[in-house]
Amino acid sequence: MALITKIREKSGVAAAAIAISLILFLIGGDIFQGRSSFFGGSSDVVGEIGGENIKFQDFQKKVEELSQNYTQQAGRGPGEQELAQMREQVWNQYIMDLAYGKEYESLGLAVTPKELVDMVQGENIHPSVRQQFTNPQTGQFDKNYVIQFLKNFKTMPVAQQQAWANFEKSLSQDRLRSKYENLLRMSTYTTNAEAQKEYTAQTAKVDVRYLYVPFYSVADSAIKVSDSQLEEYLNSHKDLFKGQSTRSLQYVTFPVIPSKADTASFYNDIKRLAKELAVTKNDSAFAMMNSDVKTPYYATLAEIPEAVKGSLSSMVVGGIYGPFKNGLSYSIYKYGGVQKDSLYTVRASHILINADKNAPDSVKAAARKRAEGILGQIKGGASFEAMAQQFGSDGTAQQGGDLGYFKNNGGMVKSFENAVFGYSGTGLLPGLVETDFGYHVVKVTEAKTNTRYKLAAVNRTISPSQATMDEILRKADAFASANDTKDKFEAALKKDKSLLMLRADKIQEGATGVNNLQNARDIVRWAFNNDTKIGEVSEVFQNDNQYIVALETGATSKDVVKVDDFRDELTARVRGDLKAEQITKKLGGISGTLEQIAQKYGAGALVETVSDLTLAQGVLTSAGADPTALGKAFGLKVGQKSKPFKGEAGVFVMETTKSTPAPAIADLTMYKNSAKMMAAQRTSFYINEAIKENAKVVDNRAKFY
Repeated sequence: MALITKIREKSGVAAAAIAISLILFLIGGDIFQGRSSFFGGSSDVVGEIGGENIKFQDFQKKVEELSQNYTQQAGRGPGEQELAQMREQVWNQYIMDLAYGKEYESLGLAVTPKELVDMVQGENIHPSVRQQFTNPQTGQFDKNYVIQFLKNFKTMPVAQQQAWANFEKSLSQDRLRSKYENLLRMSTYTTNAEAQKEYTAQTAKVDVRYLYVPFYSVADSAIKVSDSQLEEYLNSHKDLFKGQSTRSLQYVTFPVIPSKADTASFYNDIKRLAKELAVTKNDSAFAMMNSDVKTPYYATLAEIPEAVKGSLSSMVVGGIYGPFKNGLSYSIYKYGGVQKDSLYTVRASHILINADKNAPDSVKAAARKRAEGILGQIKGGASFEAMAQQFGSDGTAQQGGDLGYFKNNGGMVKSFENAVFGYSGTGLLPGLVETDFGYHVVKVTEAKTNTRYKLAAVNRTISPSQATMDEILRKADAFASANDTKDKFEAALKKDKSLLMLRADKIQEGATGVNNLQNARDIVRWAFNNDTKIGEVSEVFQNDNQYIVALETGATSKDVVKVDDFRDELTARVRGDLKAEQITKKLGGISGTLEQIAQKYGAGALVETVSDLTLAQGVLTSAGADPTALGKAFGLKVGQKSKPFKGEAGVFVMETTKSTPAPAIADLTMYKNSAKMMAAQRTSFYINEAIKENAKVVDNRAKFY
């Protein structure tokens, strides 16, 4: 049981195919309520892959099986996030079976039972199996664990046997995909010409001087863009603007927050609980029974809220303290004294200078020297926190190196833990602490202590009453009823400034959220309902602690692309072209040196110089990595000046002042290998996209969930 759970928890970090194996066979699931009534119709096709329809009933059955597996393993039903993972898992499995499966079959690729045995317990153990069957003492893979597991396999519950079968299936799929991708990789070849091109792009250099007039130097208001120009640009650049099925909304939120009456009732309840806590004999049990959030009775400083720590020194045994506020939660405490713990707690900060344990000695020496210099500056009076922010190389740097509270329970690297807990009091440790990660400058900010405090805490969260919720719902209903058209909706927003209106543009059909609204599928389904028209106002939706009324403001189609679908982007591109024409025309009538041209042009013209540009990594000062300008720089002869030309974000006049060709090279192997490696890194993505395109995948899941 423990091993199956371990596999479930960790398999997500394995290879791509393994990521859709055991973890998602054991977590996820669905509690279906049937197909969404929003879409009506009689179609029961969830999708199409490789010419085969996937029926809703079949899709649902697979997810229900996973739901049952999850419930048996976790002891509870799946949550909303797990439901989404489950649907994705089932869909990906269909793609693997129907799209990839046909490719494997056509090539005669297979994984034999002998291969599977070899991956699980043979000479070529799969990385995912190695990860699961690790000896906790040595941290190394132990084949004996696998053998023992398989010996007991037939005595395990059916659910666990099925989980292992699914895991082995994912191993086979991973091996199949590896075979397929390796086969395609072996079919590619890098020519000498390609290697030479890569070498030249990295080593040939030029120095340039150029005049640059950025588009932003011309005010947008000075360039008028017509709809006909946008239409023309869209028609001539259809490949850049692919259609998508989206919806855009405006929506008003009605937050459900406690009323004054709710607050008064809550305070009375807190007072009552405080009195009862004061006289109860079993204060820890009373606190547990009456708390919305349970907290431990024995707490270290690390577990006590900051607001409470300040009062510890004045607390007396049996006293009642609070309420202490934390957001919408309030806590009252009964102090029961202290006791000693077997573990110590400390708070410290550090500045890490990276030096991996396998790094060369020269790298380690340089890191130590740097860390010693930082330590010396702090000893001389420099701020530890400021130095941490400047020189720290891990995630604590922005917090001034603060590591928070931690115990001597092995949570930190042993050498670090020994140094910190071996120090008495607070302050800067006199020497560096070396670990496998590098060198640490350490400051103890709160001294180690093994004191635990007895604190019976009653934690209550103030929440709106049913009467308050009903009143907010009534207001939302009234708004939706009175403002059921676009004009009325917008007029109401102008009239009542207290209403909070938000926009959500181009929501995808399969989206589960709308802006910061989580679990908002009901809103998305309404927006994509065939009966919902632009300008229509919704009924009231409930989303966590608020009610929502939405107005549909726009829709785009994947089949028909209109100017309005990409108006902002099209306008920016057309405006850029018009600015380029205006700037180029003005520059074309000016002669002289670059400085003379810039002076005659006027405001906005820049003259800059850049040395040692390469095609592979060339960056211009103000224009950045502009490929058109880079190509022009390498295409000009030394001393030659170009005519004005349009770049990515402005107009250039380029002059090459020096050219350093790539030195002759006899062996291009390194550049061939580099090109091969780059191609290999892209192989998986391109294969996946090509297979999906070839299989003509149609995904209709959003119409059902």
